[in-house]
Amino acid sequence: MKRTRLKRRGGLGRSAEQLVWLASGLADSGSRVEDRYWDRQLSILLDRLLADDEEDTLNTALDHLFSAAPPAYDDLADYIESRAESAAGASPDHDILLIAAPILAWSRYRIPATSIPPAVLANLRVHLQAHILAHGANLALADFLFSPDQLPQGYCGTAEFARVLGTSALDNRDLRIETDGMPETTQFLSDTRYLLAAVAVPKGAAIFRWQETDGSREHALAQWRTQGGACLAPLLPGCAIDLVLPEAYFSASRAADKDSRPYSVRASVAFLGTALETPAANLRAVIAPFWDRHLEEYRISFTVRGEDQVVHGVVWPLLGAEDDTSDGTAQIEALLRECGVTDIVNLDHHFPLEYCEDCGTPLYPSPEGEVVHAEMPETQAEQMPRHLH
Repeated sequence: MKRTRLKRRGGLGRSAEQLVWLASGLADSGSRVEDRYWDRQLSILLDRLLADDEEDTLNTALDHLFSAAPPAYDDLADYIESRAESAAGASPDHDILLIAAPILAWSRYRIPATSIPPAVLANLRVHLQAHILAHGANLALADFLFSPDQLPQGYCGTAEFARVLGTSALDNRDLRIETDGMPETTQFLSDTRYLLAAVAVPKGAAIFRWQETDGSREHALAQWRTQGGACLAPLLPGCAIDLVLPEAYFSASRAADKDSRPYSVRASVAFLGTALETPAANLRAVIAPFWDRHLEEYRISFTVRGEDQVVHGVVWPLLGAEDDTSDGTAQIEALLRECGVTDIVNLDHHFPLEYCEDCGTPLYPSPEGEVVHAEMPETQAEQMPRHLH
């Protein structure tokens, strides 16, 4: 998930000032010994703020450092995420970590966000412990496949969820998720679903299989895609899926954000080939940059070769440190060619971030350089999700 800051009005409160001072001290530290001092002070303060639901204080400090001291911003953001996902204080004898196992999916139909039956949960537990987690790690799985709209909200919400699920992990038991009142899921052609879990190990012990001498991330991911994918596929009927490596919650979420961009493009080309009964070579793609104060994203529209109507669109958001100096258009163009689309138009006009006033969906670039609504032909549109990535 991209770390994006929006400047807020007003001065810093006392706790925010202290966070800024501690993060700045850590960024300027010249030794590991000094690092440990700042680490202890930051951890104590952050644990208190997270427990007291001081979300605004955390964001105020981050907003200030984002423009005033980028290295300190990065350090503070890392520390907040680390304390939020580690269920600090749940056990003095264990390290606990909230992990996410993202699943990329696309379908012409509704992509489910659904409860996970006990038998499937038991199989997922076996494969996570065999291929992803270190030997002897305790595990708790949440029995729900979350959409992005249903994930814990904010750092404090994440910390509370990690504490509850982490407590279950200490007992090596899964957690039942109450679905009443859960937010509705926005429907996209391609989207991400999240299997959430917590791991508990003795203090200082390995958490993941690749921390052990005979393990590796590559082997863990290959086994998880094969074994875990077979367990998860029945929960997502009518969907093509791909699995992202399960790891720490925020890191896995960012990896899913990054991987979802090329996945959405590939899904779009595959979908249009089926829905319009046309090969990829008969499609035309239009790539254009969309700006607010800075470049925020590229939008890719598709037309049938020789026609001007935009039938589909994909948003390619910038992530992390990416900006207008990155090679986004080259990356997108290479991906389109890999998918078989050879008719590609690059527009270099600075388009504003515009959305449809009626339905809120993004507007996409036409070959003529206008921003328009993506509209499938009526017969195909009847079977499509309303919103598209």
